[in-house]
Amino acid sequence: MSQWNQVQQLEIKFLEQVDQFYDDNFPMEIRHLLAQWIENQDWEAASNNETMATILLQNLLIQLDEQLGRVSKEKNLLLIHNLKRIRKVLQGKFHGNPMHVAVVISNCLREERRILAAANMPVQGPLEKSLQSSSVSERQRNVEHKVAAIKNSVQMTEQDTKYLEDLQDEFDYRYKTIQTMDQGDKNNALMNQEVLTLQEMLNSLDFKRKEALSKMTQIVNETDLLMNSMLMEELQDWKRRQQIACIGGPLHNGLDQLQNCFTLLAESLFQLRRQLEKLEEQSTKMTYEGDPIPMQRAHLLERVTFLIYNLFKKLLIKLPELNYQVKVKASIDKNVSTLSNRRFVLCGTHVKAMSIEESSNGSLSVEFRHLQPKEMKSSAGSKGNEGCHMVTEELHSITFETQICLYGLTIDLETSSLPVVMISNVSQLPNAWASIIWYNVSTNDSQNLVFFNNPPSATLSQLLEVMSWQFSSYVGRGLNSDQLNMLAEKLTAQSSYNDGHLTWAKFCKEHLPGKSFTFWTWLEAILDLIKKHILPLWIDGYVMGFVSKEKERLLLKDKMPGTFLLRFSESHLGGITFTWVDHSENGEVRFHSVEPYNKGRLSALPFADILRDYKVIMAENIPENPLKYLYPDIPKDKAFGKHYSSQPCEVSRPTERGDKGYVPSVFIPISTIRSDSAEPHSPSDLLPMSPSVYAVLRENLSPATIETAMKSPYSAE
Repeated sequence: MSQWNQVQQLEIKFLEQVDQFYDDNFPMEIRHLLAQWIENQDWEAASNNETMATILLQNLLIQLDEQLGRVSKEKNLLLIHNLKRIRKVLQGKFHGNPMHVAVVISNCLREERRILAAANMPVQGPLEKSLQSSSVSERQRNVEHKVAAIKNSVQMTEQDTKYLEDLQDEFDYRYKTIQTMDQGDKNNALMNQEVLTLQEMLNSLDFKRKEALSKMTQIVNETDLLMNSMLMEELQDWKRRQQIACIGGPLHNGLDQLQNCFTLLAESLFQLRRQLEKLEEQSTKMTYEGDPIPMQRAHLLERVTFLIYNLFKKLLIKLPELNYQVKVKASIDKNVSTLSNRRFVLCGTHVKAMSIEESSNGSLSVEFRHLQPKEMKSSAGSKGNEGCHMVTEELHSITFETQICLYGLTIDLETSSLPVVMISNVSQLPNAWASIIWYNVSTNDSQNLVFFNNPPSATLSQLLEVMSWQFSSYVGRGLNSDQLNMLAEKLTAQSSYNDGHLTWAKFCKEHLPGKSFTFWTWLEAILDLIKKHILPLWIDGYVMGFVSKEKERLLLKDKMPGTFLLRFSESHLGGITFTWVDHSENGEVRFHSVEPYNKGRLSALPFADILRDYKVIMAENIPENPLKYLYPDIPKDKAFGKHYSSQPCEVSRPTERGDKGYVPSVFIPISTIRSDSAEPHSPSDLLPMSPSVYAVLRENLSPATIETAMKSPYSAE
C-alpha cells in the first residue's frame, strides 16, 4: 500500500495534522494525483543536487501535463482549472530554484511518515504528554473566546464612534442654524427652546465621548492583560512544541489558531487606532472645556501602538491584502558576546524586500537562497580557521531584523533562530545533530549559546522518547518498548535500570564499553543503514533490530527450525545480521549468525534478495536456504515476497544457437558451516556465487573438492 493510501486511512485528528503542511508550495491535489510517482522519486537526494532537482521538476511538470490531458478528456472543468493554475504557480515559483521544490516535497513526505508512525505507535512518553495536557487545551479555548470578545467590543465602539460623528454633525447643523437667525428671532421662546436642546445635545455628546473613551480604555486593558498572560503563555508552549518538532517529535495543531488570534487582535487594535483618529478629527472640529478627547486620546493611542508593536514582534500576523513594505536582514552571531564562540558573517544577499506577491498565504515569510557563512578573523589579525576543526557543541544564532511599514506605522523587529551548529564537512553532521537533540531536550531557552559549557543531564525516559522520534521522522517507524529497553541497557550498561539521568558525554562522547565508537555514532549509523538500504522492511515492522544476543537466543530457542530474526550489529557500525535456529542430530538447539551486512555489501545486493537466496553448505550436503520463518512464525516469502527485486533465474546450459550463449546468473550469498560446530564461520566463508557457477562446479567437481576450495585463503572477501 502506498504511503498516501495509508495517510488517507488515518483518523481525523491525524488528517488535520497532514493538512497543516500542504499549501501552494506543494498543493495536496498534486500529492493525490501523482502519489505513486512522487513516492518513487528520491527528493531528499535532489534537495542537495541542483541537476537532479532540475530534472525532477521538469518531470513533475510533465506528469502534470499528462494529468491535464487525462482530465481534459473527462471534461472535469474544475480540476482542469485547478491543475492549470497549480502548474503555472509551480513553474513560476521554482523555475529559478528547483532544489527548493525537492526540499518542500521531501519535508512533506517525511512529515507524513512521522504522522503515520505516531498513529501506529500511540504510546506517549513524558515529553509528548507534557505538550498535550488538558490545561493547555483549556487555555487555548479561553484565549480564542477572549479574542472574539475583544473583536466584538471593538465593533461596538465602532458604532459608538459613528454615532458620535452623527450627533456632532446634527449639533453643528443646529448651532449654525441659530447663528443665521435674525436678532429678533433669537429672543423668542422657540429660540430659547433650541438653545436648551443644543445644551442637552452637548451634554450627551460629552457623555458619549467619555463613554467611548472608557470602553476603548477597557478594551486596551483587556488586550494588554490577554497578551501578557494567556497569549504569551500559549506562545511559549508552542515554541516548546516547535523545539520538540525540530528533533523529530510529534506535530501538534495550534500555530494556525495562534496566528488567527494574533491577527484578530492586530485587526482590532488597528480598528481602534482608526477610531481614535476619528475622535481627534471630531475634537478638532468642536471642542469645549472639559473635553475628554484631548486629555485621554494621546495616551490611549500610545498604548494601542505599543500593543500593535508587541504583537508584530511575534511575527504571527497575516498581513491584509493592502500595500505594505517588509524588509528583512539576516545576520549570524550578531548578539554573540562570549569569547568561547567563534564569529561568522553571512556572505551573499542578506537583505531582502518582501511583497504580497511573494507570500502564498499572507504570512510573514521570506526566503534566503544563497547565503554562505564565513568565519571572521580573530582579534589578533590571524586568518582564523575557516572551515577547519569545527566544534559540534558550539552554538550560533541567526538573527533576522525586520522592518514593516503598514497603516502609516514603521515597525522595526528583531528575532533570532533556535541555536544552530556550524559544520565544515558532512561527516560532522551526526554529532552536530546530536548537539541539537540534546539542547532541545534539555532546555526551554531559545538563545542559550553557552549551553555546552556545562551541559545539563537528561532523563533516560526523555532520551528514549527522542530516540523513537528519530526513527519515526527519519525512517517512518518508531521504536516499541522492547527495542527501547535494549537501547536503555546499551546506554546504562545494565540489564535492569531506573529512570535516572544521563550525561552528554555518555550519550555522545564516551565510547561504548569495549567499542571504538559512541552510542550516538552507533545509533546514527543504523538510521543511515535503514534509510538507504532496508527502509521498506523496517516500515513493515519485519526488522526486530534492537535485540541483544542473549535475548535473541531466548526468543529463538523454542521456535521451529529455520526460524530467524533480523537484528542490528552491536560490534559493526551500520551493520545488520540475521540469526536462525536449528537442531543437531541429538536434538541440541543450535544458533547461527552471519557476518553483519554493511552498506557496501547491501549496495551490491538488496537485503530482501539476500534473505531469499541465502544458502548454507553443511559438510558435504547440498546447499540449501536455512531461513524458513521470520520470527515468530511468518513464512519468509510471505513477509518479504513483495520486496524481492527479481525472481531467481533458472540455471541453463549455453545453447548452440546465435543468442551469444550466455548463462543467466544471480549472485547468491553462501556460507559454509562445519557440522561439528554451532558457531558461525569467519567472514571469509560468506561468498556471493551465481547458481549457474555452482551448478557447473557440482557437475565437474566432487563435494569434497568444493569444500576444500571454500576453505582456501584465496576465497576471502
